[in-house]
Parts: sequence; structure tokens; C-alpha cells
Amino acid sequence: GCILSSGLQLHSISCSQFVISCFKKPSFFVFLFFLESEKIPVMRGQWFIDGTWQPLEEEESNLIEQEHLNRFKGQQLQESFDMEISKPVDGKEAIHSLKLSRNHVDWHSVDEVYLYSDATTSKIARTVTQKLGFSKASSSGTRLHRGYVEEATLEDKPPQTSHIVFVVHGIGQKMDQGRIIKNTAMMRDTARKVEEKYFSNLATHVEFLPVEWRSKLTLDGDTVDSITPDKVRGLRDMLNSSAMDIMYYTSPLYRDELVKGLQQELNRLYSLFCSRNPEFEEKGGKVSIVSHSLGCVITYDIMTGWNPVRLYEQLLQKEEEELEESWMSYEERRLLEELYLTKQRLREIEERLHELKASTISKPPVLKFKVENFFCMGSPLAVFLALRGIRPGTSGSQDHILPRAICNRLLNIFHPTDPVAYRLEPLILKHYSNISPVQIHWYNTANPLPYEHMKPSFLNPSKEATSAPESESASAAPSLSFHSGSFSTASGAASIGKGLGGMLFSRFGRSSATPQTMETGKDGPEGDEKKATTVGTPPLPHSSSGFLEPTVELEHRIDFELREGLVESRYWSAVTSHTAYWSSLDIALFLLTFMYKQDQEETDKSNLDTL
Repeated sequence: GCILSSGLQLHSISCSQFVISCFKKPSFFVFLFFLESEKIPVMRGQWFIDGTWQPLEEEESNLIEQEHLNRFKGQQLQESFDMEISKPVDGKEAIHSLKLSRNHVDWHSVDEVYLYSDATTSKIARTVTQKLGFSKASSSGTRLHRGYVEEATLEDKPPQTSHIVFVVHGIGQKMDQGRIIKNTAMMRDTARKVEEKYFSNLATHVEFLPVEWRSKLTLDGDTVDSITPDKVRGLRDMLNSSAMDIMYYTSPLYRDELVKGLQQELNRLYSLFCSRNPEFEEKGGKVSIVSHSLGCVITYDIMTGWNPVRLYEQLLQKEEEELEESWMSYEERRLLEELYLTKQRLREIEERLHELKASTISKPPVLKFKVENFFCMGSPLAVFLALRGIRPGTSGSQDHILPRAICNRLLNIFHPTDPVAYRLEPLILKHYSNISPVQIHWYNTANPLPYEHMKPSFLNPSKEATSAPESESASAAPSLSFHSGSFSTASGAASIGKGLGGMLFSRFGRSSATPQTMETGKDGPEGDEKKATTVGTPPLPHSSSGFLEPTVELEHRIDFELREGLVESRYWSAVTSHTAYWSSLDIALFLLTFMYKQDQEETDKSNLDTL
């Protein structure tokens, strides 16, 4: 839906995701704004072949167009294409001709143009057929049309974008810099299919935009490559290009560079999108983020402003409290008190200086937009939070790990056999380590139960009556739930901290599943309708035997688990599942369900009002 002007040597216009640089010649280039180095040539079609409506080659098309304008400029062309123009011209002499390198063109009138091949075999065939009484055009000519069979209209433009989704990659982007572009394209194409099937009645549109933040970073340059041994070099290079990103992020020297790289790219793309779609902010457009793997941790730290310095200050404060409780001599205590007062005075001076600077310089927000939904896919975020000292609380609010003032909704998506993914809910409420994650509906499920209506169900109901007191189970069942790589079809977590042996056992050792897990994950597509009304519906049992009693529930569920395939090998899935999210129809439907939720409710309400 772009209108091209002329008269300038070079000019640029904006069209949604694209920047178009236009030249005076009938061709121009399109640049994807999220990958400025990639140039995709786009030719303006002028002359088309009758029947197939394929455009001629650019060089021949330009020559025919120039000759046509010189000979027929100002003459009226037929307003529309009908069946009559497809009939060959019989007995009408050509009024103008143009010789090309391998072909020639005859004009019988302003809108009757034929292309002929000058190859020897074509000339012989043309001579024979003409002697048999056939016309030149009907025997070997190809009808040409100036302009396409259908004219563009205002209705051809895509619907207004009401929601943009930034797709953030994790580790490994250095190996294949264009991979996030391809993965986002797969997710976008999959979402289009879901939109056509389930959300075609809505006038709004969700756009997925890739965020490639890794390639612009310098980090250590080639220092790590220079110290890498030559033996099994291919494997070492693969590890340097993937797993090394985790080490960079845990390094105090390079962590800020990674955070600023992603933060600046998010803000740049948002400003760029708004400049090309000025109505987006005016009409209350929303922004969500889909992050994968390590990208979830970096995105979380950007939104919350977390940094290691804050953790260090907390540790120092804890050490001071422990020293106060320990026995020491009078001189040691006096010096400790002086040190404490000096530090307190230093903090006061730093706070006053910070307030003075803040009053003169207004600090811009970290992100230029509020995040509506933060979708984590295959995320190790829970482990990072656990290692930072986050422990379960007593409130079922998402604010315990991510304030809703920063992000309205946090959703953690994972495949049951993804070894990198962990659960978040047990970090908020401890007893959720024994509550099943919400099962994501299959794409073709008939009348699925809305996610907000699905009741929590226990992973191992048999444990309810025999659960140990909290004091005894503290070491055996730590507070944070470890997402094992293979827990059964409707299961999803063993507690974090059981050690490597426990992790491997929970990942691959459970070959048998409880009746509940078998029922919810293995009944196949033919049971979709039944599953829609039964999955996740068993109410929580009421028990007086320890922390399994659900005295507090989460305001909103956070952990959502994909269903395993019927013939899926857990060992093979453990290798492939971490990168299997992009083309999943189930995930596409899940994402759009939450992003279109408000629009769908408003549409349903208006339909009811009409009735």
C-alpha cells in the first residue's frame, strides 16, 4: 500500500516493516528495517503475459515501455480486461514494431500488443502456420498487457496493527546471525494461519518483529578464539558461539554490554515502528515481548533494572547483621560501630547527590514502552532468580518476581522435555512445586476450556496424604521447582536442588506415568473435545497434612506446558525441544489468545448489545 512519487534522484518512504528507497528507473530496493544490511531487489511490473500474468524481464519491459510511450502517449487504453481482449488479432496488420535481442514486438493497436520469438524454429513454425491460413498472432504470438489484471484498491492494505510483539533470541545467534529473522518469520506465518481460523472477525492485527541484539556487540573481540585449542575445533567454535554467551552474561565486565545492546535495540525498533505508524500510540497500541532461552533473563533484568551491585549491597548488609550477633571484644565492637556510622553517612551523602542530579536531569525510562505480556519460551529465568536469593512468599501475586506496574502479565511456556526450561510458579508459592503446569491446548481442540477457568491439579495426588512436615521436607523438597526434562505428559516439575543424580533421574528415569498424566496427554486428537472439558479441571484436594493444602492460590497461572506427541521419544525431544517453539501452531494460538483477549471480549460484548 505505498504510493511512489517521482522527480527526485533518490527518496525513501515507509511501509509498515519496510523502508523503500526509490530511484527514477522503474525499479527500487526494499530494506527490511530490522536487518538493514540485507537488500532485497523489487521490480515494478509493467508488461505482463496474457493468461499467466507473469511479468516480463526488467530489461525487455523497459524497452517496450519506452517504445510504447513514444508511439502511443496520450491515447486511451481499455478501462478493464474482458474476454474479448484474449482473442487473437486476425487479419490486422501491425502498425508498429520493435526489434529486441531475441524477440520482436508488434503493435496492432494501443492495447493489442504481441511478443514473438525470433528463434529459427519459431520462424519456421510461424511460416508454416501462416501458409495454412492462420494469423501470425494466433500461430506464435504471445499477448502482452500493460498493467496487471487487477488494480490495487485501498481495501488491499493489511488491517491496522494494534499489537506488536518483539521476538528476542537467546544464545547461539553468533553462529547464524539471520536465524532470529527466520524464526520470527516462521512464528509470523504460523500466527497468520491461526488468525485466519480463529480471529478473522477482528479488525486488528498483531505484528511480530525480530530483535537481533548479538551481532553488534564487541565483547572480548577475538580473545577467546585466540586461546581456543585447534583439536575438535568445530565443536569448540560451536560452544564459543553459543554457550559462551552465558559466561559473558555472568561476567561483571561484559554483562552491561549485553543488557545495553538489547535495551537499545528494543527502543530503536519501537521508535522506528512508531515513526512509520504514527497512529499506533494514538490508538493505544500495545507491546508484548516473546523471549527465548537466555533472552528471557536479559529482558527480565532490563524491565526490572536488576544488577549485581544491588545483590552485593544486600550481602554486605547481611554480613553486618551476622557480625552484630556474634561475640567480639569491646575494641572490635567500637571499631565496627564507627565503620557502620561511616557507611551510613556515606550512603546518605550518595542519596542526596543522587536526588540533586535527579532533580536537574530527568532520567528517561529504560524502555520507551510498557510491556503488556512477557512470554518466556524455554526459559532458565527461574534458576537465575533462585541463585539471586528469590524465595517463595505468602502472596499469590506476580508482583513477587515481576511487578505488574512494569509488565501486566508474565507467562512461562516450555516443552516437557526441554532441559533448559524451569518453572516460575514455585518461586511465588512453594506448594505449586507439586501442582501441575497448565496444559496448552492443541491447535485443533474443539471448544477448549478458557485458561482462566482451568483449576489447579496435583502432579502426584498420592503424596497428599503422606507429605512430610515442612521442617522435614525442607532439604528434600527445596522451594524452587526444577523443571525436569521429561516429567510425564501432564506433569512438569521436580523440585530444584535434588542434585545431578536426582535431576537425571527425574528427567529420564520416570517411564511410568500416573493415571492422571496418561489421561491428559495420550488420548490423541480424537479426544480433543473431551479433553477440553477435563484437562486441569480436578479441584485441589483439601488436606490438613502440611503445605500441600492450597490456602493461597496464584492470581494468575504463569507456567504453561506444551503437550507431548503420541510417538515422541523423550531422549530425542530433550535434544530438539529447546528450538521447537517457533513453528508450533499450539504456541501461536496460545500467544494470540492472550494478545487478542481484550479485543475478543469487546467484539463479543458488541455482538450481544446488537442482539
